[in-house]
Amino acid sequence: MNKLLQTVETLRTKVDGLRKHSLKETPTRTIIIDPFLEALGWDVRDPDEVQLEYPTVDGKSVDYALQINGKPVLFVEAKSLDDPLDDVKAITQVVGYAANAGVVWCVLTNGLKWKVYRSVEKCSAPDKLMFEVSLDPRDSDGLSVQQISQQLWRFSREEMARGTLDALGEQTFTDGKVRKAIDAIMRAAPRPFLNIVKKETGDGQLSPRQIKESIARIWTADRGEIAVISSTNITPSSAVDAGISGRNEGAKKAWVTRKAKQGGSAYDESHHTTGKPKEVLELYHAVDRVCLALKPGEIEKRYIVKGIDYWCDNTRFCAVRFRQNGLRLRLQLKYDRLENPPSFARDVSNRGYCADLELAISNVSQLDEAASLIRQSFEARAR
Repeated sequence: MNKLLQTVETLRTKVDGLRKHSLKETPTRTIIIDPFLEALGWDVRDPDEVQLEYPTVDGKSVDYALQINGKPVLFVEAKSLDDPLDDVKAITQVVGYAANAGVVWCVLTNGLKWKVYRSVEKCSAPDKLMFEVSLDPRDSDGLSVQQISQQLWRFSREEMARGTLDALGEQTFTDGKVRKAIDAIMRAAPRPFLNIVKKETGDGQLSPRQIKESIARIWTADRGEIAVISSTNITPSSAVDAGISGRNEGAKKAWVTRKAKQGGSAYDESHHTTGKPKEVLELYHAVDRVCLALKPGEIEKRYIVKGIDYWCDNTRFCAVRFRQNGLRLRLQLKYDRLENPPSFARDVSNRGYCADLELAISNVSQLDEAASLIRQSFEARAR
């Protein structure tokens, strides 16, 4: 891990200089990707451990096949430094290479950004994204070198041999599937489920309609789904969708007011979660449960363009901001008043965020400390 920490720290100081050269794929591999794989414990000079230009079933090849005991466990496809890595064809290609070869994990990288996919999932290739790590300081604001290195270390030779990534991936994707299924059941409960609920209530007079409507009310209330739109957070894209592009602020505010009266909102949960890695979504759902459990039925979720805010008694106590590499939680707590603040916390009182403390959450191991601070922020609202 020490070698990786040094490699990450060194590269982050050279990002701007490297960008000036617009490195193509080959120099990107030589200057950035090879040293990182070496820092992760993979010997790129040993063909028994790392096969270069590994042949695929269609006669093409993948740039790197990382092997343990002679068996590929991770494919890595390299792109040029300035490639945004958002081309669906490229994503589908590397995921397909892995799936066809029976390799669970694959990575698409431009040296600075590393996107890790679980190829065996039954969904579109982009939705197989497990997590994403960026070494670019502009994309990882708030994340320490230690946090970035810990995310990368998951596909080190040591951790791949232990099966750490396999266990984490299975849990993350399974939780997402089960959560989606439960949500569908609770919002439109099927008759067999209604019968089970009726039996458990002990009231034979309840009709399926009554039970179904009650379940929907309870589920919605428990999830705090009260959408609120702010006139100061209209984005150009939402303005275009609403047909108010180019109008003045007065027109935008009138549209916002009209939408609110109609019970609508320009934003919802999917506005922020669509396209995010599965691990980020699981982190969000964990934070969501913590916030809603603080005062069941009385926590209000407000969806705005920048993220999701949690309110209680007309006071915001937690703001969630989504990133590709994790979450940023903004809390109403003073950094200098915390005893032993966690390493992923920072003072943002001078950043204009309407919050004094920010937590950069990148993995589940940080959730316990984060939950404690969310609770403190919630309790502080009444003081």
